[in-house]
Amino acid sequence: ELSFGAEDVRVLKDETVFQGYFSVRRVTLQYRAFEGGWVEPQVREIFERGDAVGLLPYDPATDSVVLIEQFRPGAMRDQQSPWMLEVIAGIVERDESETEVAHREALEEAGCEVTDLLPIATVLPSAGACSERVTLFCGCVSGAIAGGVHGLAHEGENILVHSLPVEAAFDLLDRDCIPNGHTLISLLWLRNHLDKVRARWG
Repeated sequence: ELSFGAEDVRVLKDETVFQGYFSVRRVTLQYRAFEGGWVEPQVREIFERGDAVGLLPYDPATDSVVLIEQFRPGAMRDQQSPWMLEVIAGIVERDESETEVAHREALEEAGCEVTDLLPIATVLPSAGACSERVTLFCGCVSGAIAGGVHGLAHEGENILVHSLPVEAAFDLLDRDCIPNGHTLISLLWLRNHLDKVRARWG
């Protein structure tokens, strides 16, 4: 059980120092120390990118998963490819539920429909610097997977859809070929719960 909660933080100053596609806040804060009292005031920048949803579609008819491939600027490191194999994902818009995002993004990014959702986890991918919270689902694919290239052109999306047998996806895990955290968590969850997923949707 955690020692402290939200009430154990004092925000002394909070300002937006950058506003673009995303934003950055600079906060001056204190929080309670484990040994008693409060730590000295600290200044921290927080990257605000909004909350998101990740979706791993599973097709019970073919025992396969849908992954998408797209360019990610943050993955431009040395000679590594900045194209990543990922779960479907999207930002939660105002007045939109996480399940609505999962259904919307399945259509936009992969051209597939999901009928049922199983919760995987809710994670803070980089809480030392970013406020983003990601809700992960596994979804049952309804009908054939379209494949091909998808995404919204006006948002600069150019997304290639892959349908992989589950064992091929798990092999990518074992060969350390999945550097994306959301995808890694989702595939590990599926491997641990595959019998339950097959029983529910098979």
